[in-house]
Amino acid sequence: MTDDQSSTNTATGTRRIAIDPVTRIEGHGKITLLLDNDNHIQEARLHIVEFRGFEKFIQGRPYWEVPFFVQRLCGICPVSHQLAAAKAVDQLAGIDQLTPTATKLRRLLHFGQILQSHALHFFHLSSPDFLFGFGSDPMRRNIVGVLEKHPDIAMQGIKLRKYGQQIIEAITGKRVHGTGTLPGGMNRPLSQTWRDALLADIEQILQWSENTLRLNEQIHTEHPEHADFATFRSNYLSLVDDAGALEFYHGGLRACDPGGAPIFDQQNYCDYRQLLREEVRAWSYMKFPYLQQLGNEQGWYRVGPLARVNNCDAITTPLAEAARKRFKAFGGEGPVHNTLAYHWARMIEVLHCAESIQCLLHDPEITGADLTVEKGDRRQQGIGVIEAPRGTLFHDYTVNDEGIITKANLIVSTTSNNQAMNESIRSVANQYLDGHEITEALLNHLEVAVRAYDPCLSCATHALGKMPLQVELIDAEGKLVHRLVKHGSGGVRV
Repeated sequence: MTDDQSSTNTATGTRRIAIDPVTRIEGHGKITLLLDNDNHIQEARLHIVEFRGFEKFIQGRPYWEVPFFVQRLCGICPVSHQLAAAKAVDQLAGIDQLTPTATKLRRLLHFGQILQSHALHFFHLSSPDFLFGFGSDPMRRNIVGVLEKHPDIAMQGIKLRKYGQQIIEAITGKRVHGTGTLPGGMNRPLSQTWRDALLADIEQILQWSENTLRLNEQIHTEHPEHADFATFRSNYLSLVDDAGALEFYHGGLRACDPGGAPIFDQQNYCDYRQLLREEVRAWSYMKFPYLQQLGNEQGWYRVGPLARVNNCDAITTPLAEAARKRFKAFGGEGPVHNTLAYHWARMIEVLHCAESIQCLLHDPEITGADLTVEKGDRRQQGIGVIEAPRGTLFHDYTVNDEGIITKANLIVSTTSNNQAMNESIRSVANQYLDGHEITEALLNHLEVAVRAYDPCLSCATHALGKMPLQVELIDAEGKLVHRLVKHGSGGVRV
């Protein structure tokens, strides 16, 4: 159950309520509400309260180590960081084109990662809200409750995730934190045994993917009240291929405004610094990216499944494309802005992954042995961008003449959704909580809004220097030896 905390400021007559921690997400975050004496919302914020600092940890490491080092950002999406880093490392090694087999192995690995991550998020973390209701008994509003009440749905989710993990294991040797990529290719072929085993189950995976998609379509079409939940108009950012179709591994950057008109299109992601800026705010370890040409007030945007399905002109697999058209028809003219439609879009992508996995497993080149290319002329900067499960992921490295990382910048998917998550919290707080007695059921509405984005908070915390920081040195007997406190203003006191 959420651990909500409350405190009152008698001088101002305001009351502060904290949901700490936010549950059924990856990482540690909290939501704070500031209310007046009549329970009217004065302020609502999402705070990221952990700091990991991988941009600093990466510095001083040889560039060829980085794809495996950055995996430790997360146990949920390590493959995403490995692949984004691998693409950047390819550039550092002077390699622009991989062999067909290496490219297809990376794509297969990526589809497996998205499949398992999306299945984990919907079935384990979010489905209890939809199957039981946002305000239902919190004791059964979890995956155990789903297993008891809806065992068929729960088991499909568990097995979908398992299949995605098996693909990762087949290519990297482990389901979590495996290897796989090399500068300019891959380090092992896909065995015929693994290919046959994965093919044996793919028809069932396709069927379960379609079942899950139909469940999400039903949830949204039969519950029109979801359309206004945490919903607002926004810009969207994603990769698309040369024809404007949905693309996860490699493509051009497309940003669209709330009406669906392009802000920019087919931009080389290596030029992202001319397109995006990152703002730091004192109350969160997470940055606030925005589109440079629109400024920080109007330029914030959303990424992830909702952005990708809204932005693309088509999906290259037939079942997912038919589902995309139904999704767009549901929204009418322009993009679908319903925040809860993230879940629907997520399941369209699950179906696309299943279809794409089937195609790649039938491709004779997928078990080929030509896995690497010779290194080219070394470069001092490498930028890798992919569509991770949660959205567009940027890895940017600079190296010295010895190949040591001297500078790193990561824009993680959840970071790009930071402003949007705060907008969603404010929207729900004003719609459902303002002026009402605050209950656990109402507070869960705020968490439902955050869960729609499938945030990975561990990956997204990088803004050291702006948040208050306290460091304590404790001796072996548990006594305080020394303390340093850094305030949000930057001042330090003992």
